[in-house]
Amino acid sequence: MPNLCNAALAAAALAVTLVLGAPPADAARADAAPRAVTPRGPLAADEIANIEVFRRLSPSVVHITTLETQRDFFSLNAQQVPRGTGTGFVWDTEGHLVTNFHVIQGASAARVTLADQSTYGAKLVGAFPDRDLAVLKIDAPRDKLPPIPLGSSRDLVVGQKVYAIGNPFGLDQTLTTGIVSALNREIESFNSRTIRGVIQTDAAINPGNSGGPLLDSAGRLIGVNTQIASPSGASAGIGFAIPADEVNRIVPRLIRDGRFVRPAIGVTAGPAGLHRALNLPKGVALVQVAPDGPAARAGLQPFRRGRGNDVIAGDVITAVDDQAVADLDDMLELLERRQPGERVTLSVWREGRTRRQAVTLGAAE
Repeated sequence: MPNLCNAALAAAALAVTLVLGAPPADAARADAAPRAVTPRGPLAADEIANIEVFRRLSPSVVHITTLETQRDFFSLNAQQVPRGTGTGFVWDTEGHLVTNFHVIQGASAARVTLADQSTYGAKLVGAFPDRDLAVLKIDAPRDKLPPIPLGSSRDLVVGQKVYAIGNPFGLDQTLTTGIVSALNREIESFNSRTIRGVIQTDAAINPGNSGGPLLDSAGRLIGVNTQIASPSGASAGIGFAIPADEVNRIVPRLIRDGRFVRPAIGVTAGPAGLHRALNLPKGVALVQVAPDGPAARAGLQPFRRGRGNDVIAGDVITAVDDQAVADLDDMLELLERRQPGERVTLSVWREGRTRRQAVTLGAAE
């Protein structure tokens, strides 16, 4: 029986010959030669700027591979296998690296590959899931650890140029460009806390870019790429970055304390339904006040039930240092900008009257 595959190939070759004609004789090919290259002239100014930013900043960007421990079903031997990849960047010459919390979440270990392809084991220094930030540390020579230049997110304007360097889909040292598309966006962190003041960009950000730097045209850090909005899971032109001012506030405290010690006043907030049921103003209605906590020492009182099951009026915190708070998330965000031991002034509403009350912040457990 003839080979059907060979027969099909022969038929295809015959069809090509019938359509295009027979190949020319060897003599007809003698004059074929590579074409001359057309000179391109100098690079455009924006191309030169792109090249320069990548050349200067790519050594500060690292590739993170997370590992997890798996146990062989038959031998019961444990081994570490790759779990996922992400991006990070050099914070200082001591080996501290910044990335997203979700990049290392659930991993048992991590490896960091520098721009020169040298690889180091990393240890976790601290993490703050509320802002999707984490700090790792590697023991590498200082000359391999150029800290990324730090900028400010406070003076960003929509339309200015931005760069993202990262490792999308595990492809390391990738540069994408775009603009600041919008400012002051809100996204949800991985523990359902709201992250405010987020930068929106159309620079292509894909899985693996998480934890990488968003840079301005001067090559300064203005944000940490954290999420994308996409029905397919790939870049759809809407990416989000945690603002650099927030990063600069949190990272030093993670390095110093190993965690972000949130200032606290020792209260528990009531649900939104309580405000509606009692016609309370926007703010934080107190339903518990920790004994001997900062709020208790300042005389704040919770809403509570009386002997006849009636509601005894308590306090609603409506502002912190004259900045209005609409809910608990607002209040926590304002308190997180302070340090334990600092004093703040609360605006406290009770039964139609508002007073100002100084409180010394404690530390959350």
